Order: sequence, then C-alpha cells, then structure tokens
Amino acid sequence: MVSSVPVIAIDGPSGTGKGTLAYALARHLGWHLLDSGALYRIVAVGSEAEGIDPGMSDDVCRFAQQMNVAFSTRCEGSSTLNGEEIATLVRLEESGAKASVVAALPALRTTLMARQHAFRQPPGLVADGRDMGTVVFPDAPLKFFLTASAEVRAERRYKQLINKGVDVNLRALLLDIQARDERDSKRPVAPLVPAEDAILIDTSRMGADAVFALVLREVLSIPECAALRS
Repeated sequence: MVSSVPVIAIDGPSGTGKGTLAYALARHLGWHLLDSGALYRIVAVGSEAEGIDPGMSDDVCRFAQQMNVAFSTRCEGSSTLNGEEIATLVRLEESGAKASVVAALPALRTTLMARQHAFRQPPGLVADGRDMGTVVFPDAPLKFFLTASAEVRAERRYKQLINKGVDVNLRALLLDIQARDERDSKRPVAPLVPAEDAILIDTSRMGADAVFALVLREVLSIPECAALRS
C-alpha cells in the first residue's frame, strides 16, 4: 500500500551537496528528515564501539534493530544515537569508509528498511541517501540524483576538513572517493544508480543556494506540495 505522506528522495554520491540540500529543504518545508548515509555510519561506528566485527552480519543487524536514532532540522548534520549527539564522529572519513562496508550487507539493508520507512510521517519526509528513490521510497513523487566530478567532491571535502583543523591529504581523499564510488556503484545490493524518473543535477559548478533554488521550484510544482506555495 502506497503511503499518502509525500517523500522527496535525494540520492547521489558523497560530496555532491545532497546532505546540505536535504537539510535546507526539510527545514524550509517543515518536514521530517532522514539522512540514510548517517544511519549506516551510525551503525558502523556504534557497532564498532560495542566491539562488533563489521563482517558479523547477525551481530551488526542486532545492534541496528536496538539502536535509537534521530535527526534534527534545528542544526545541519545533527544526529543522535540513544540520545547522544555523535555527528562529529560519524562525519569522519574513516566512518564513511566503514559505513560503505556494512551497507553492503544484504541483511543489514533489510533490517534498516523498516526503520527508514518509519521516518515517513506527516506532513512529509525529505530522504537523503544513495537508494532512496530506487529502493527505499520508489513511490516518492519527486526524486533527485545529484552528481559532481570526483575531483570537485574531493576538493570540497578537503576544504571542509581543513577548516575544521583536520590534517588531511587531498590526493588520499580523491582516491578514497573514487574507490567508494566504484564499490557503491557495483555492489549487488542497492547499487548507487539514479532512479529512472529522477531529475539529475550536476552540482560541480553550482553553489548550495543555486541548487536549493532549482530543487525548490521543482518541489513546489508537484500537487503534494501545492499548499506550500507562497
């Protein structure tokens, strides 16, 4: 049964600006927010903290079933695990690499499917991830797939980390992004590909404000969002 609660699905690889876009849209519309990438990072980081081997599918899934996760539109990137803010930890580069490993576990993706569906509550949901429009919410009335060159994405991440005082190597970031893209696009379960009905946006030469304005125009054009037009 298709839910009557609308979903805006925003997919794409890391560094394309989809997280910033999803947060801005959810805050602007007053909708709920799902950061599925952070969800997998939280599983990876949280289960590791519990001493769970990421290759032990049953143990990882058990942890995922029991954890309590929430995302807030009051602060971009905010995520809590069992009531504790862990945004800084889950945004580390190594956390992203670990998340990519556990995300390839078919059993975990099944476990988290129901949890992701639970975020779909009135008045609507903005879902940010890599398979939101293809697997998790295929009935979403509006889907976007953001892209950008690996070089641009590495440069963006490099600047973010440098501004935070993190010592990082640009070349290493680029290689990591390329490796993750290769792994995510070719994995047998929920590969990173755009939905057939997704709107593709290359953000390589676009700022966050320009991307938001473009997407908001599309959002306000669909019947489910008609009441939100100013």
